[in-house]
Amino acid sequence: MVTSRESSRDGEWNVRRVPGGNDVKTYRCPGCDQLLSSGTPHVVAWPADGTGGVEDRRHWHLPCWNARDRRRPGFRRR
Repeated sequence: MVTSRESSRDGEWNVRRVPGGNDVKTYRCPGCDQLLSSGTPHVVAWPADGTGGVEDRRHWHLPCWNARDRRRPGFRRR
């Protein structure tokens, strides 16, 4: 899988697009606080500044990742 680097108001991020398909885990998207079912295409992002490790990776719905600059901090969809 290809990892790209993205810049945003919230910093520099390493970003990997995951096509889904073979995923067997369920993740919780930090953008909407909803579950990413296994096999769902999504984005994995982690800080690109070298301060984070594997434990800092977060799995996002693609629309949530793309909208993260337009949401206030701590916003959770119900």
